[in-house]
Amino acid sequence: MSLTLRWLPGRAAGLALIAGLATAFAAAADTAIDTTAESSSQTWALHAQATVMDQGTLAFSSSYRGPNSLDPAARGRETADITLYAGVRPWAGAEIWINPEIDQGFGLSNTLGIAGFPSGEAYKVGHNFPYLVTHRLFLRQTFSLGGDTSKVDPDQNVLGGAQTANRVVLTLGKVSVGDIFDTNAYAHDPRGDFSNWSLIDAGTFDYAADAWGYTYGAAAEWYQGDWTLRGGGFAMSRIPNGQSLDSSFRRFQLIGEAERRFVLGGRAGSLKITGFLSRAPMGAYSDAIRAGLATGAAPSVGAVARYQSHGGVSLNLQQSLTDDIGLFARAGVADGHQQAYEFTDIDRTISAGVSATGARWARPADTAGAAVVVNDISNPFKAYLNAGGLGVLVGDGRLPHPGAEAILETYYSYALSKAVKLALDYQYVANPAYNRDRGPVSILGLRLHAGI
Repeated sequence: MSLTLRWLPGRAAGLALIAGLATAFAAAADTAIDTTAESSSQTWALHAQATVMDQGTLAFSSSYRGPNSLDPAARGRETADITLYAGVRPWAGAEIWINPEIDQGFGLSNTLGIAGFPSGEAYKVGHNFPYLVTHRLFLRQTFSLGGDTSKVDPDQNVLGGAQTANRVVLTLGKVSVGDIFDTNAYAHDPRGDFSNWSLIDAGTFDYAADAWGYTYGAAAEWYQGDWTLRGGGFAMSRIPNGQSLDSSFRRFQLIGEAERRFVLGGRAGSLKITGFLSRAPMGAYSDAIRAGLATGAAPSVGAVARYQSHGGVSLNLQQSLTDDIGLFARAGVADGHQQAYEFTDIDRTISAGVSATGARWARPADTAGAAVVVNDISNPFKAYLNAGGLGVLVGDGRLPHPGAEAILETYYSYALSKAVKLALDYQYVANPAYNRDRGPVSILGLRLHAGI
């Protein structure tokens, strides 16, 4: 075991440095927050966060591997990021936010080899040295429609104030689709709860995004009583999973969502149904297989891309069980005839888990969670991979014995202070990349996060 975990000790000094910087950064930002009178709305605010994620695999069985395979040796990789959240209220009901961020690091095997990838902090681009990028720059306008008034606490990308129960919210600019759609109180934040991509969002939700997970577009939300309706249109990347977005919106995505809030057994819950439709040049697996047989080359969806649609739908449930325990579940299906364009290689998914605070053991700021997710792909996609094709994240060169990718994740987040948390994470992946001939894989993670 000491040999397979050799990647951990070497990160200790870096983790200690990040911890000091993150704590100082959070404290500095805390003093910069505008503390206007409690009875009025915030007019401006600064928030900040810093996160480092260290993950490593134990060595696992692998009789062969391909271009997109997870490395079967014991390996470790690290990602780190520091984000500033600067917001201002230019007029009543409006907020403008900008999020410059410094990123560095890589996901395991350069973010390849598992469809339900284990780190939500790992992008599809990686760098050895820190670089600056602006992930969000958007305007949010809220129109009150009456109903009960509630307090809005200051938070990252949220100015403190008040809002009515019935309202319309418009968002315009550069955002993450996940800021608005498919949100879940227990499984949606890789800096604070679960880390696996297919637990953070429905794995079938191939949402519009650049390689970092952000896009340009607009969304509208209508809150009325126990219901919320959401809709939006967003730009997709110029090439699948690319760094550049299509500013002409020829490659675009439409998203709709309906949410119903309810009380069950005296406890709050909600159910969301989310659908998306993408339009872009993309390839069908059957077309790629035929072209590959005709040329004698490995099939490529990029070689047979034509302008067409790709869509999917998912359900998202969250339910409070006690004051300190919550349940969540998701299920989704996507059209498995065309390639996944932006997110990951999942055509069917189902997941469920629980989250608990540490109140029962006198650690109310701690959080623990456990969840399982099962992902699968269509038969045409399996045939494509078996013929040597490559997906967004998967592709072992062949796939003679396909199987569903089953993942278990559990974590414990320990509050070192009000602003800083240290989390231990373990993930077990059976049939990585839908391949019964490889794995299972054990992944250990250590996450340090500071933020206000």
